[in-house]
Amino acid sequence: MSDNRPETTRREFLKSAAVVGWASAHADYCSGSEQKQRGPKPNILYLMTDQHRADCLGCAGNKIIKTPNLDSIAAEGVLFPHAYTSTPSCTPARAGILTGLSPWHHGMLGYGRVAGRYPFELPQALRDAGYYLFGIGKMHWYPQKKLRGYHGLLVDESGRAETPGFVSDYRLWFKQQAPDLNPDATGIGWNDYLAKPYALPERLHPTTWTGDRAVEFIEKYDRAEPFMLKVSFARPHSPYDPPQRFLDMYSVDDMPAPVVGDWTARYAPHEEPPNPSLWHGDLGVQQAKKSRRAYYASVTFIDEQVGRILTALRKRGLYDNTLILFFADHGDMLGDHHLWRKTYAYESSANIPMILRWPKGMGMESQRGRKLPQCTELRDVLPTFLDAAGAPIPSNLDGRSLLNLVRGNAKDWRPWIDLEHSMCYDQDHWTALTDGRFKYIYFAYDGREQLFDMDKDPGELHNLAGQSAHESLLRDWRERMVQHLSERGEEFVAGGKLVIRKKRFLYSPNYPKGS
Repeated sequence: MSDNRPETTRREFLKSAAVVGWASAHADYCSGSEQKQRGPKPNILYLMTDQHRADCLGCAGNKIIKTPNLDSIAAEGVLFPHAYTSTPSCTPARAGILTGLSPWHHGMLGYGRVAGRYPFELPQALRDAGYYLFGIGKMHWYPQKKLRGYHGLLVDESGRAETPGFVSDYRLWFKQQAPDLNPDATGIGWNDYLAKPYALPERLHPTTWTGDRAVEFIEKYDRAEPFMLKVSFARPHSPYDPPQRFLDMYSVDDMPAPVVGDWTARYAPHEEPPNPSLWHGDLGVQQAKKSRRAYYASVTFIDEQVGRILTALRKRGLYDNTLILFFADHGDMLGDHHLWRKTYAYESSANIPMILRWPKGMGMESQRGRKLPQCTELRDVLPTFLDAAGAPIPSNLDGRSLLNLVRGNAKDWRPWIDLEHSMCYDQDHWTALTDGRFKYIYFAYDGREQLFDMDKDPGELHNLAGQSAHESLLRDWRERMVQHLSERGEEFVAGGKLVIRKKRFLYSPNYPKGS
């Protein structure tokens, strides 16, 4: 669908944001309080968190964390316990969401720059399907204010400025609201393990800002088209800086200790004093618990904002006809195996929360509240939205519609999912496969292998590779990896064997030229 109205511009936003925020900036699109008659297509609420571990949800079995609103979405939908991010860092994960493709096919094998344009992208595809699209929060693509098919964006990029002259909408708003204050006053870096309560009034926190803008959108939306609203929170990614009232909900003593495998000695050392942005190091159980307390509090802070968004939908009479998909771009090690941050194949980094709730009109009532065991991935987001919109799903996509699993069509679902990350913090670059029970990891720099039985060993504490009792199983998974990588050529597979690679391989030949 084409829209002959002008896109929302930065100038329009600046004229009005200091007074009434989003609502006035979009008065030409949103007027009155009565909802216009909608067609049969559902609205789509696209909820995303950054660096959110799969085990940090109450509905995932965590007895300590408080996530009642996200749990309510799972109770009315399905939870995917074996949801993954194929390339567990921010930008390649988002490329998978944008394109519906695997890392090799969209071209990003590690942390780099999201291409300026892909042949087929989620926002434009939904716009062409008749949706009005608005995005709020972290986008992390380039150029940073590129619409990519959205009708409007309000961006929070956590101080990141990659486009010349770029200032995020959140930081512009902050300057107007609190011209004498520093948005980074809490004093924690973007990749630090340190934790502190937010040093400023809670209303200025980016998590509150993101929730406020989403609620305003819903309260004022009055177009004839169904909407797709992307709400992308920049937390619980560090800085671990929730307001004090959320920290007060948790005790350091109640936090789970990090899991430490019998293969992790190489990651224990660190410099003294430890760099707050380190990626490995045994900092002790107490420090890991302090970090986890603030991390849990950040998740609960987000959950409260999600509750406000759901309430706004209900008040407008939109909730029953809204498909909701919640997920994260990757997880957070939080000291597990003496590792911090992300980019690893282990569950704390690669396993993500994913919840799908569909409108009442779609039926499938017997499925609500279930946990579906199939391996899902971020590439499945685009085909799921196209399915919900009644739009055709291109045959070349690697992703599949999650709604097919809800319908019970699991017979031809993928038997395993592929994971990988190019060199980032050190010389390790790896590829992995998992079916949700077993996980095989190949380290291409030196040929090391790991094999875990996650049913018996959910913490990935014991590496089965090299144990004679598991030689046959290891060979099977290694052969699957050979088959998976064979399309990439002799730099990855030669003579039917996995190849050791000493150089970094960040972009595949499929990365769009000129990006």
